[in-house]
Amino acid sequence: MNPEPIELVVVSAGLSVPSSTRLLGDRLAEAARQSAAEDGRPVEVRVIELRDLAVDIANNLVTGFPGRALAEAIEAVTRADGLIAVSPVFSASYSGLFKSFFDVFDNDALTGKPVLIAATGGTARHSLALEHAMRPLFAYLRAIVVPTAVYAASEDWGGSGDPLTDTLPTRIARAAGELAGLLVARPPAPRSVADTVVPFEQQLAALRPE
Repeated sequence: MNPEPIELVVVSAGLSVPSSTRLLGDRLAEAARQSAAEDGRPVEVRVIELRDLAVDIANNLVTGFPGRALAEAIEAVTRADGLIAVSPVFSASYSGLFKSFFDVFDNDALTGKPVLIAATGGTARHSLALEHAMRPLFAYLRAIVVPTAVYAASEDWGGSGDPLTDTLPTRIARAAGELAGLLVARPPAPRSVADTVVPFEQQLAALRPE
């Protein structure tokens, strides 16, 4: 019997096309897939580009109701076995779009979910945004954040990287291995809540006098 695939969602808050933020997310997902495959577990990856959901996110913040595309993205993140969250760094923190997306989740929606955090920026000086901004955000959401966070500055893509922090490929492999280890060890997340939702017609019927 083939093992059930691990569902991994990448949330990318990159704004440009092409985006270094999306590129980093793709490389992390592929590294995690390869690491899990070594343990005999297939991985299905879905990428959510927040750029495409910006209007829906803004409308949700005003009305409290997500549009269809945003609702599907929320469901995908909630039901996923694991998450890779990648944001560009603006003003020494994650982007407003990134924060606004995770603001729409209930406080317990990500409880116990393995998360790999990553960020991109123009200079390595902003790498601490991962530790003073992104890691506390997911700790507040009760997610399990892997120890290695990955920051990619402009010079990381073509150079040898900082010798004190290893090269970008080395950091990607380490972080992805940590995430894959958690995903392989934990039972699959529930795929659907359909069995626990009472149809509206059934609720109405229960209210009618017999």
